[in-house]
Amino acid sequence: MVRAHTGLALRAAAALGAGADAEDVVQQAFVKAYCALGRFKDGASFKPWLLSIVANETRNTVRTAARQRTLAGREAAFVEAEPLIPESADPAAATLETERRAALLAALEKLSEEHRLVVVYRYLLEMEESETAQALGWPRGTVKSRLNRALRRMSRLLPDFQPREGGDERE
Repeated sequence: MVRAHTGLALRAAAALGAGADAEDVVQQAFVKAYCALGRFKDGASFKPWLLSIVANETRNTVRTAARQRTLAGREAAFVEAEPLIPESADPAAATLETERRAALLAALEKLSEEHRLVVVYRYLLEMEESETAQALGWPRGTVKSRLNRALRRMSRLLPDFQPREGGDERE
């Protein structure tokens, strides 16, 4: 289970603001998950349950550290978690993708925590709506409404932004 979910957990922690502490956050989240296995509901999906622990642990780490992560720190941690552009890619395309990613992360930074969480889970971590609801402990309708508000806000922050094909056509 640890091997299967570590990459996703690291991306979640980094995207939610753990920065350089992402590995520590994930390790602590796995320890807490192991200790709480008795409370895990049979038949429930492990991924949303684990990611809710990662999100809570990230929030606690950021609060306890009492320091804000800079956009550059988040971007660097997120990029290190999983390269999105193959090294053999066209340099011009890589530059455009880097600029696009920086603009998106800057817009995410301007969202409220609830809106940032739902966008990160739904799109950066590619979770289904039901998994997002379970991971965040929100009703599915709340996920839909907060996601809608977050995307409207992001479209105002990024007026020239065009989502990738199929970006919002998931469910």
